[in-house]
Amino acid sequence: MEKLRITAGPFTFGGRFETEKAPKTCAVFRKLLPYRERIIHVRWSGEGCWVPLGELDLGLGYENHTSYPAPGQIIVYPGGISETEILLAYGSVHFASKMGQLAGNHFITITDGLENLPALGKKVLWEGAQPIAFEAA
Repeated sequence: MEKLRITAGPFTFGGRFETEKAPKTCAVFRKLLPYRERIIHVRWSGEGCWVPLGELDLGLGYENHTSYPAPGQIIVYPGGISETEILLAYGSVHFASKMGQLAGNHFITITDGLENLPALGKKVLWEGAQPIAFEAA
């Protein structure tokens, strides 16, 4: 199971796990599938949407981590100086919190539907939280 279907708001995207670069993160997230939550717009990071996970301990450290995910890259911040979270970049992102710059594990890449990412970001920004679902494809 390397492929995913990601439904966010009214949009559907195809994606893949980055198993070679982030094997532990992918393994943890696979156990959560199907995963359903809501996404909200980021506060400090730029053009991205996030799923706040609070104090959830996923048992992860850093792997394949970045502070600058590209549009279509999904990262998970394993917690520490800020809360645990999942972030989906739809445009320019410099991943940060009120504590400063952060880095998250890039573990999913959107491969289909990238043209709809800016519309998703604008919808979340102007209309508020949207449902998101990650499922095996």
